Amino acid sequence: MAVGEHVLAVEAPAYEQVWTPGWPVDVRRVLSRDRRGTGDPTVRFAESGVWRTTTTPDGPATVRLTGSVIALRVQAWGPGAAWAGAAVPRWLGAEDRTEGFDADAHPLVARLHRGAPWLRLGSTGRVWDALVPAVLEQKVTGIEAHRTWRELLRLAGEPAPGPAPEGMRVVPSAERVLAVTDWQWHACGLDGARRRALRAVASVASRLEAAVHDDCADLRRRLQSVPGIGVWTAAEVAQRAVGCPDSVSVGDYHLKNLVGWSLAGRKTDDAGMLELLEPWRGHRQRVVRLLEVGGSMPPKRGPRMAPTQYRSI
Repeated sequence: MAVGEHVLAVEAPAYEQVWTPGWPVDVRRVLSRDRRGTGDPTVRFAESGVWRTTTTPDGPATVRLTGSVIALRVQAWGPGAAWAGAAVPRWLGAEDRTEGFDADAHPLVARLHRGAPWLRLGSTGRVWDALVPAVLEQKVTGIEAHRTWRELLRLAGEPAPGPAPEGMRVVPSAERVLAVTDWQWHACGLDGARRRALRAVASVASRLEAAVHDDCADLRRRLQSVPGIGVWTAAEVAQRAVGCPDSVSVGDYHLKNLVGWSLAGRKTDDAGMLELLEPWRGHRQRVVRLLEVGGSMPPKRGPRMAPTQYRSI
C-alpha cells in the first residue's frame, strides 16, 4: 500500500441473507409508496442499493437491498437488524393474498393487474413509523408535508446505524417527539393542529404498537380513538403497517378523482368513490394501488394549491 493511502473499513452487517421471491418483485416501485419525496431520510435509492431505516422492537435498524428477483440480498445493521432483515419479505408483499379479487370486474383494472405482476401489498409491522409521516400529511400539500418530515428527522431522528448513505435517519421515538419544543416545531413548519395530533399519538404510542398486527379494522378503530386521528390517517397507517387490502383513504384530496376519472370518466366525491369501488370490497385498496400505477386524473384547471408557510406565521 502506498504511503498516505488509507483503507476504509466497512462495518459488517449484523444480519445477512439471500431471499428468492416467488414473483417478479420490483423493490423500488414497491417501496416507493413509503418514500416521502426524493429527499426522504428514511428511504434512499442509490447505486449501492435500496436503503431503508426502521424502528423495531429491538431498536433502530438500517437495511440494504441489492441483487435481483432471482437472489435478493438483504443486509441489515443496528440493534434491530435481525428483526428488520427478517421482515423484508413482508415489506415487499410476501404475505399478501389475492383470493377473492376479481380484476375482470372492470377492463382497466384487469389490464393494470396483468401489467403489474410485481405489485403486492406490503406491510411493515411498525405502526409508529407509518403514523408520524401520516400525521404530518394531514390537510397539507405533499411538498409541505415532505419538507416538515425532513426537518423533523434532522431535528430529532437518530443517525442510521451501519454504513448508510450520508444523511439517513431513523424515525424519532415517541419520547423524542414529545421532547420537541413548540418553537422547534414552528421552525419545522408544523401548525398547531398537526402538532397536537402528533403529541397525542406519541403519548399512547406504546399501546398502538403490537407484537403482531393482523386486524385492520381493530387497528383503525384504536387509531381513531386518539384525538386528531381521523378516517384518512387511520387508513393510511393501516395500509402500510398491516398491508390492509381493503382500507381506502376516504377524505384524500386527490384520490376520489383518480378513482372517478379512471373507472367512470368523471369527477366524484368520497361517497361516489366508494360506490365505484364496491365491486371489489375486500380488495378496494388493491384497486386503488393499481389505479395509482396506471389510472388517470381529470384535466387540471385553475391554480394549484400553494403550500402554507407556517414558519412565517
